[in-house]
Amino acid sequence: MAAPALQLLPLLKQYFGFTSFRPFQEEIIHDALAGKDVFALLPTGGGKSLCFQLPAMAQTGLTVVVSPLIALMKDQVDALQASGVPATFLNSSLAAGESRARLRGLHNGQYRLLYAAPERLMLSGVISDLQRWKVRLLAVDEAHCISEWGHDFRPEYRQLAELRQALPNVPMMALTATATDRVRQDILKLLKLREPACYVASFNRPNLSYRVLAKQGPYEQTLEFVRARPKESGIIYCQARKMTESVAQRLSEDGVKAKPYHAGLTSAQRSTHQELFLRDEVRVICATIAFGMGINKPNVRFIIHYDLPKNIEGYYQETGRAGRDGLPSDCLLLFSPGDVAKQIRFIDEKPDPREQQVAREQLRQMVHYAESPGCRRRELLAYFGETFSQETCRGCDNCLSPRETFDGTIAAQKLLSCVYRIREKTRFGVGLNHVVEVLTGADTEKIRRWGHHQLSTYGIGKEHSRPEWSAIGRELIRLGHLRQTPGKFSVLELTAGGMAALKQRQPITLTKPVAPGETVAQRAGEIACDEALFDRLRQLRKKLADERNVAAYIVFSDVALRQMAREYPNNERDFARISGVGERKLREFGAVFLAEIAAFLQANPRQIFSDNSFSAPAPLPARARLGDTVRETLRRFRAGLSVEEIAAQRSLATGTIFGHLAEALEAGEHLDLNRFFTSEQRREMVGAFNKLGSASLAPVFESLGGRYDYHRLRLCRASLAH
Repeated sequence: MAAPALQLLPLLKQYFGFTSFRPFQEEIIHDALAGKDVFALLPTGGGKSLCFQLPAMAQTGLTVVVSPLIALMKDQVDALQASGVPATFLNSSLAAGESRARLRGLHNGQYRLLYAAPERLMLSGVISDLQRWKVRLLAVDEAHCISEWGHDFRPEYRQLAELRQALPNVPMMALTATATDRVRQDILKLLKLREPACYVASFNRPNLSYRVLAKQGPYEQTLEFVRARPKESGIIYCQARKMTESVAQRLSEDGVKAKPYHAGLTSAQRSTHQELFLRDEVRVICATIAFGMGINKPNVRFIIHYDLPKNIEGYYQETGRAGRDGLPSDCLLLFSPGDVAKQIRFIDEKPDPREQQVAREQLRQMVHYAESPGCRRRELLAYFGETFSQETCRGCDNCLSPRETFDGTIAAQKLLSCVYRIREKTRFGVGLNHVVEVLTGADTEKIRRWGHHQLSTYGIGKEHSRPEWSAIGRELIRLGHLRQTPGKFSVLELTAGGMAALKQRQPITLTKPVAPGETVAQRAGEIACDEALFDRLRQLRKKLADERNVAAYIVFSDVALRQMAREYPNNERDFARISGVGERKLREFGAVFLAEIAAFLQANPRQIFSDNSFSAPAPLPARARLGDTVRETLRRFRAGLSVEEIAAQRSLATGTIFGHLAEALEAGEHLDLNRFFTSEQRREMVGAFNKLGSASLAPVFESLGGRYDYHRLRLCRASLAH
């Protein structure tokens, strides 16, 4: 039986220490408790887990969570148990006796949450057990694993639809942080979700900064970057296993505690290195892409891509492992054309021509991102079908330090003319590398055999190096003057625009390639606090975590420690107001942290901060983050279309459209709310908000007897922001 809506906010504070919900959380939880199927696409750090964890405590029975990795299960169960939530997991890491003990606990109703891998749940005996265990909710985490179009396809996820047959009356919730439109449709279809409530939040991670540097001495660049962050944790992604070991060893020799992580290590080695990282014994993990999925370490402060990722979707998810607590974090990509050549060789080794074509297109998009002079945040969001309309994101290298441009007309003319002359002579096209060799006067067998040393464009480009000509060629592709044909042997062709530019000698402005630059950059948006006290509290947190054999952040997050080091709480009531302090943690840790703060203040003066109010990290102000997707909804709404019509035209859920309108209201936009409720109805809702507060919609919904749905309540609340 579900708890009344009025109880959700007290449960949120009691178990998780929060006083308000993040965007979409309350609506998702409400739908789950009402027995509806739900699809939720929330960014990493957006609070996906709470969407199924809170319902588990708001109703009797068992919530089953499908999790793809053992590491994620243990991690989340540790955190839940530390908060007083009865949770457990079943997987192959448990000894037989421990598995039997947990099964007995499940039979006796001892747990509210069970984490398990899909292959474990599909065992016949387990399915029979599930049918007896009063399962109230089935949550499929990392749901993108079900789609072969996703970047992390796992065939065992395809079997989960059978659970729907075995548990026909149990609502299902599918959650992911990254999914293109095609992957979303696969999730809905393959999990057989029934008229699901769909919630799609913005892919934007405002607290992350993005930077690309030309790779020149990558280890030295990496070491400088890491040393500039001496107390912070990070992940360095490398393509090759040997490189992860080499970088980790060199960092360790240079005084930075680092460990490798890749599939070539034994399971025990991987587990040990991961635990050292989670417990802050090691502050840097050098890993292949196998590491990180489901790692719930919220205070990863930087991600370095030592090599070029294969695709943007993987890059987005890997960078998304930084700053899950909402605090500012940095993402650095080291880029070299040589990395592109390596990737192409790997692609050529794929036996399936269709796979090769897909991989080449994904690589092209990744290279475009790395070389683009435009806003990197805009590029990332555009890949997922979202627009970012602000002139500057204030959080990437190209926005903070725009790259220089130059008059590239002569260089462009030379390259375009070379492409034209080669095709004119041989009647077939060639790739960019061959064009560059002709321009720079290379003496190769192909050039002699095809007579390209006789062309007027042979050797006319010696003023630029081959890498510089390659960069110019890729930018001309990006500008639309050239196109590359798909396939293994892609060739260059002049577009109509390129031909016009060549014949009419149109001026062409080019951008200088990404430079090596400085790896140390100013980080904006950090929460101001007493740094000396913050360090003392971090040491105390680690001591308490080690005593309990858990990761440090399970005791308290960095956000909580920074709030303590800013507000200096001196009694239990003030300590209970700290973000993330629930009843269990107040009882277990309150006294020792209060004593540490008091001892610190005996020897150190209390600092005064210009802004005495603290709020947990949040996205940029609404007006600053109002993107084109919201503006497009706003435009259609003002043109007279209904929410349902806009949703149908844009292939979005009605809940998402209502969310867009609420976001616009919070940003100060004016909307005709008479289309949703009368003035008298608005007064009734406003009265309820004034009486009960606006932190949660549930108490207002309950007090008004359900006369107004959550969408209209959210619009009314948003209208009160201005």
